[in-house]
Amino acid sequence: APGTMNGSGSEEPQPSQAAEEDQQQEAEKDWEAAKAFYDNLVTQRARPPKPQNAITVAVSSRALFNLVEEQRIYEEQGVEKYVEYQQKNENVILKPGPAFYFVKALEHVNARLLELYPDDEERFDIVLMTNNHAQVGVRLINSINHYGLTIERFCMTGGESPIGYLTAYLTNLYLSADSDKVQEAIEAGIASATMFTANKDVAYSDTQLRVAFDGDAVIFSDESEQIFKEQGLDRFFEHEQLNENKPLAQGPLKGFLEDLGKLQKKFYAKNERLNCPIRTYLVTARSAVSSGARVLKTLRSWGLEIDEALFLAGAPKGPILVKIRPHIFFDDQMFHIEGAQKLGTIAAHVPYGISQKYHK
Repeated sequence: APGTMNGSGSEEPQPSQAAEEDQQQEAEKDWEAAKAFYDNLVTQRARPPKPQNAITVAVSSRALFNLVEEQRIYEEQGVEKYVEYQQKNENVILKPGPAFYFVKALEHVNARLLELYPDDEERFDIVLMTNNHAQVGVRLINSINHYGLTIERFCMTGGESPIGYLTAYLTNLYLSADSDKVQEAIEAGIASATMFTANKDVAYSDTQLRVAFDGDAVIFSDESEQIFKEQGLDRFFEHEQLNENKPLAQGPLKGFLEDLGKLQKKFYAKNERLNCPIRTYLVTARSAVSSGARVLKTLRSWGLEIDEALFLAGAPKGPILVKIRPHIFFDDQMFHIEGAQKLGTIAAHVPYGISQKYHK
């Protein structure tokens, strides 16, 4: 269990440990009671999974929907005018935002999982996590229902930061349009990214979730990135070759890649490898021959598979991403985010590592 240690001694749990264990036991009882209640209801809807079993993706309202005009009203006229506008327009359906098609793809994966494993709770649970006021909720609900999204859990904090709730919801990934909130979440140890809308409309796959990751400071730590930034490219190549057999430390989104891999294996177990609705991509500026081996060996040491690995040796990522058409592309450098945007890729900035210092 978290917070416990094994040993030969017979020490009693510390008061804080005992309190934590009591709290966990009470939470388990609450969930059992809730499950019993739902199990007695007759409904066609799938019951939301228990957070301990789910892969929880928390999405802000400005990431899920296009709220550019509403945000302008909020910034220029204040919160009261903003709430008034939202209430007057609560029957006007919001247009999709940058995370919309990613969420739709997550729900397609869920549908496939429920077909194969109807009693299994290991699937995505999407939570609307927003600092909006509850009065705005009706418009959000109307829009969610219009698009047929399955988002049962809302957390509307009325102007307060929602970051404290992310831990309570056992969040695996947090997506927001607010870079300050994302930075706060990253510092709290939660995998997070700031969403950016693509500058062109492209068609996304309806049958396969496609997620593209940069490597350094995203899946991996920024250890190698630091050497590149501070000592140059030649020293970076030398360092990577000397440490080829030493796995890189994990980065902020390693856990989410791991979550995707777990779900992929559930499809493989049902002989669905060729029809798997999840595909992952590593899109890195690294050179394959000079610095690629360490990356691949690190993934192998973690027991992780990546479906496609693209080593671009410094070439722009945008043209490759156009070919992949991912529902989301994670990168730590705004240079790559902006290049991806221009060519129609929905990109998510991970504010982690040494590149943030150079960007500023």
